[in-house]
Amino acid sequence: MRAVIADDSVLLREGIGRLLAEGGIEVVGTVGDADSLLLAVRDHKPDLAIIDVRMPPAHRDEGLRAAIEIRQRWPDVALLVLSQFVEERYATELLSAESRSVGYLLKDRVADVAEFIDAVRRVADGGTAIDAEVVRQILARTRRADPLRRLTPRERAVLALMAEGRSNTSIASTLVVSMGAVEKHVASIFAKLDLPADDEQLQRRVMAVLRYLNS
Repeated sequence: MRAVIADDSVLLREGIGRLLAEGGIEVVGTVGDADSLLLAVRDHKPDLAIIDVRMPPAHRDEGLRAAIEIRQRWPDVALLVLSQFVEERYATELLSAESRSVGYLLKDRVADVAEFIDAVRRVADGGTAIDAEVVRQILARTRRADPLRRLTPRERAVLALMAEGRSNTSIASTLVVSMGAVEKHVASIFAKLDLPADDEQLQRRVMAVLRYLNS
């Protein structure tokens, strides 16, 4: 296996390179910025690129942008992205395009040599290696981003009937509950979906249905 390492820290580049060499992986290039990474991948055609998310000149998402470009231009090159902290947006953007031969790990995982080398080989072999903390935070953000998850099963049933164009009277009859109960459920749905109380009732109802249909 042949690898390229991209990180603006010379110490980290050398450290990872040594770990890979001890694991029987040939390091064919080490670079400190995204432009040099793209040139190294073009020239060496490695099996794997290990890339820091943030690199010069702005130390924002240069490494990630380079990783995505590598996936587009050289799809056979496996990608293992390293980050100092969990950066959900970057992880989501990288993983949403292609889950094959891709990894996203926190840098402190490199300290566990056996685990790191195992992740490197898994990614190079076509698998994935996603840090458990990254997964946890992405899932947590997904739950926060979906207000429908706040609804109770009965409220979801009421909203589903609203989406069918049912009136409160029809909903009450279908669910065998009182009109007052339906009205309370509808009011709770509006509140949990953050629909402003000063909007007209019909407008809030339409907005609630649209959110349901888009979920």
